[in-house]
Amino acid sequence: MNRRDLLKGLAGVPVLGAYGYLFARKTVAEKGKEASGFQKFIQSKIMPSTAKISGRSDGQKVRVGLVGFGIRGKQLMKSMGFMTPEDIDAMSEKARKIFLDQPDLNIEVTGVCDLYRPRLKEAARAAANIERKGVAGFTERPVKQYGHFRDLVAAPDVDAVVIATSDHWHAPVSIAAANTGKHIYCEKALSNKLEDVFKVRDAVKSNRVVFQLGHQNRQSESNVMAAKVVQAGLLGNINLVETTTNRNSPNGAWLYDIPEEAGPHNVDWNNFLRDTNTPFNNEHFFRWRLFWDYGTGLNGDLMTHEFDSINQMLKMGIPEIVTTTGGIYHWKDSREVPDVQQTVMEYPSRHFSLLYSASLASNMYRPKKVMGDEASIEVGGTLKMFVDSGSEMYEDYIMNEEVVPNQPIGLTTDMQAQVDAISSATEKYFASRGLLYTSQGGRIIDTAHLHLEEWLNGIRTGAPVSCGIDEAFEEGVTAMMATMAYREGRVVRWDGRKVV
Repeated sequence: MNRRDLLKGLAGVPVLGAYGYLFARKTVAEKGKEASGFQKFIQSKIMPSTAKISGRSDGQKVRVGLVGFGIRGKQLMKSMGFMTPEDIDAMSEKARKIFLDQPDLNIEVTGVCDLYRPRLKEAARAAANIERKGVAGFTERPVKQYGHFRDLVAAPDVDAVVIATSDHWHAPVSIAAANTGKHIYCEKALSNKLEDVFKVRDAVKSNRVVFQLGHQNRQSESNVMAAKVVQAGLLGNINLVETTTNRNSPNGAWLYDIPEEAGPHNVDWNNFLRDTNTPFNNEHFFRWRLFWDYGTGLNGDLMTHEFDSINQMLKMGIPEIVTTTGGIYHWKDSREVPDVQQTVMEYPSRHFSLLYSASLASNMYRPKKVMGDEASIEVGGTLKMFVDSGSEMYEDYIMNEEVVPNQPIGLTTDMQAQVDAISSATEKYFASRGLLYTSQGGRIIDTAHLHLEEWLNGIRTGAPVSCGIDEAFEEGVTAMMATMAYREGRVVRWDGRKVV
């Protein structure tokens, strides 16, 4: 194969579906050409997985309780297969087809909980829509509505709990659920308090419940393949990782809409507060990510996705040294958390650094980059590999012009680009990070649906989950180290047992 054919076949063009040009068994043979030595070498190291297409979960029906029906809670309910009839009618034709084609997880939502009364009623209406109908075909049925999470987790008709509250309640709800023997799917971040991270780990392990942290990136085709590439040693010795967040919109900066009708009469403010006596404040309730009492800012909301994605590939765990700088440079409002941030995570014993850079005032696309002395990868909605010009591993292939150094080799297909439901700037950001949809067996499928399916399979069969309590503990400690480094203006260290 000459250089011209290689460039045409490889450079940045994802082909042949799920595993791209290099990892498909047919590739150039279909064109009457023999696979190159480079392709054979890669294929000998990594073969396509035989992951099943998502389908109806076998086994006993799992009864689920949902705590929190805000933005993420509504998304998770959709990923489980439940939406209000009004929301189904409002979907685009393609988005509706993806939702309706989403396999049945064989679950029943037996209870919902939210501190804002209109959302609580809406959650119950979504849970009642078991047939996924629009308004015309919807049949109402009763779903239990709870004003406090402790009543829901204690309910005998709840087997498992999905937690999508503000960050400061993730740990208390998780601990209460674990102590009543309920399995847990909890959104990130694990907590906004360091001591809570340890308490959740202890409760989950002592009660032997199945715990899954909400990092659906674990199911993304690009992430799964990136982990295979890294763990097969195809990048050589990794020395530097760069990962980022770039968003530039009010919604992307957490300036969520505040309902005009919201007030003390329909917001349970006292149960929203945990350790403070703050007077009622609608902005604190609906835009809680802006304030340290309830959230973790960039660290818990967005850096955690990036950290977990890299942890999936490198299995590096908690960093030994963390520093964080930044500030409120653009959104001059009442927020306490930074909108521009740089966090450096050092792993001296692993001989690499991880850099996280974020701006909530720029939409410039910056993919994850994992850099080795033999090759590098860029990870986002797609996965690309770049052979290093100084590589010894690939030296012969470079000399034979089978590989062009520093030119992109597409390994996965950008399925997100085919989904017209991805319209807002925030949705496009999540799609670019592989956090909305992936491809499986040639189908577009919701990554959160796959992540929930994996959790439910763990409940039914005891099979391991990809982001269990150990991974959650690593993420939780790391996010809190970054927050402490910023708020305290110091270098924060992990000595293998505690933060110092």
